[in-house]
Amino acid sequence: MIETRTMGHSRTIQTKLVLPPDTNHLQTIFGGRVLAYVDEIAAITAMKHANTAVVTASIDRVDFVSSAYVGDVLELEAVVSSTGRTSMEVYVLVHSTNLLTGEKRLTTESFLTMVAMDEHNKSTPVPQIVPETDAEKALFEMGPARLAHRKERLKTMH
Repeated sequence: MIETRTMGHSRTIQTKLVLPPDTNHLQTIFGGRVLAYVDEIAAITAMKHANTAVVTASIDRVDFVSSAYVGDVLELEAVVSSTGRTSMEVYVLVHSTNLLTGEKRLTTESFLTMVAMDEHNKSTPVPQIVPETDAEKALFEMGPARLAHRKERLKTMH
């Protein structure tokens, strides 16, 4: 019998305050800081799904849709959106909120591929994902197209 887990099982939410050391001369958060947060939450989410250590295999294109400023709060939400044999695609959304005005903006959206690792640092099988909500089903159903795009991109790199 194939082991399965729901998308909700791995859903992870983190909140971060944008502080001056996190920002550039324009007082907007460094893109690299956001990427570090995205990678961290993706790893946590994948480990929750697979119950094992994981490594980052790839980060799909990342668009910084809007800036986050000193004093804003970042809310990161991640979920395993599709699975392969040993890999997991993790969808990460980042929103920033100005707590003084209540304005909330999409900051970043990305997909990462994480690979489950066993105690010998070899890739190991992961449970398959089961979407439950309409939004999860839509995300899940587009998984094969995103995988095909990744494979095509890899072909052009070699």
